[in-house]
Amino acid sequence: MVKSKQRKSQHVIIKGTKDGLTFMLDDQCSIETLKEELQKTLSDRPESANESVQPVNAKLVVGKRYLDRFQIEELESLFSEEMNVSINEIESEVISKEEAEEMKQNMQVTRVVKVIRSGQVLDFKGDLLLIGDVNPGGKVKATGNIYIMGSLRGIAHAGSQGNEEAIICAAEMKPSQLRIASMIRRPPEQNGENSGFEEGECAYLNEEKEMVLDKLQILSKIRPNLSMEI
Repeated sequence: MVKSKQRKSQHVIIKGTKDGLTFMLDDQCSIETLKEELQKTLSDRPESANESVQPVNAKLVVGKRYLDRFQIEELESLFSEEMNVSINEIESEVISKEEAEEMKQNMQVTRVVKVIRSGQVLDFKGDLLLIGDVNPGGKVKATGNIYIMGSLRGIAHAGSQGNEEAIICAAEMKPSQLRIASMIRRPPEQNGENSGFEEGECAYLNEEKEMVLDKLQILSKIRPNLSMEI
């Protein structure tokens, strides 16, 4: 077990925890200055690289500094050569342009006015608002929520990239299959009376990860973040 300790230098703070070491790196200096000080800091420590000893896990906290793949590899090599340390986590307040674009897409609402017929598939990032029907054999899919202002008689898959908070709403809920993240629900066998789905319903996962169907009015309680104060 690594003893809890803290060392502070101009650009590097080291904290020891039961899980390993945390290196808090200054995000205002240049990357070259940071590497030079890290090299000195690591070489001054009694621990040295030893292949026969299990590497110590390390977490880097880099603040508002963005590290590209090449810089990360340089730091990994530095830690490996100067001290038997393996970087297993990098915590940064900065995201890449690609990550920002992905986040933006997953927050958008796509509006579509059409009828999804048998064999057709709609697949979007973010929320989907469909003004129309999904016929049997048709499928709508979104990484976020799905809102259908019409009849859902085909397949709907919300939270397609694993978002278990996603919901499915339809004015007429008579699907052949509902799916939220990896959870699937099919309608019960028809008995000539009621399919088990009613008009104006929503589907969501409860705390036990079970798919539940309920009236739309329940949304303000189970997903309060969907509502804006007016």
